[in-house]
Amino acid sequence: MNNEQKLLVQKTFEMVAPIADVAAELFYGRLFEVDPSLKPLFRGDMKDQGKKLMSTLKVAVQALDRLEALIPTVQALGRRHLAYGVRDDHYDTVGAALLWTLEKGLGEAFTPEVKEAWATVYGVLAKVMKDAANEVAPLSLRTPLSRRGSAHRLPAVKRPSYRPPMGRPSMPPGSRMPASIQALYGGASSQSAPSSKSGASPSTRLPRISNPPTIT
Repeated sequence: MNNEQKLLVQKTFEMVAPIADVAAELFYGRLFEVDPSLKPLFRGDMKDQGKKLMSTLKVAVQALDRLEALIPTVQALGRRHLAYGVRDDHYDTVGAALLWTLEKGLGEAFTPEVKEAWATVYGVLAKVMKDAANEVAPLSLRTPLSRRGSAHRLPAVKRPSYRPPMGRPSMPPGSRMPASIQALYGGASSQSAPSSKSGASPSTRLPRISNPPTIT
């Protein structure tokens, strides 16, 4: 923000001051049109709110030559806005609505140089307010869950249901069941078990596994 930009902002604000009420009405109309979710943040009379807005702008514009003295006031404003529910992304919306209002109010006087000057000045002041708010509450805590992008949420994974086998699986002739699989069935494979011909009792169906392993 240079001296030329400060002068442009001060000069053009003087042109808007005579239509302050109209400018405030245009500003809030545009703001709520762009982001209707901001309307609940303003619970009082909008005419009074408009006067407060233009009064605040007047103080800030007139004090641009004394920026160091202005900063504490702007910081306090940022902390108050945090308590009202204002978030960092709201400042961008407000800035866009302000530039739109100035364009309507100034007409041909709203040159590219004037637009750049206002955008620069507003950007500096908005950053001071956001930084002051961040000192009170971290950004992660000030962002409500409803405004967090769904891209940051991992989709739910459907876990397959585990169905324990009813009996010992059959193995090809001459093969042996791996020890890790044998452990699941509580003993050796059928190939190593004594047959009924040798006098041993025939194999019986194994019971259902009471505590199946968890699939993760």
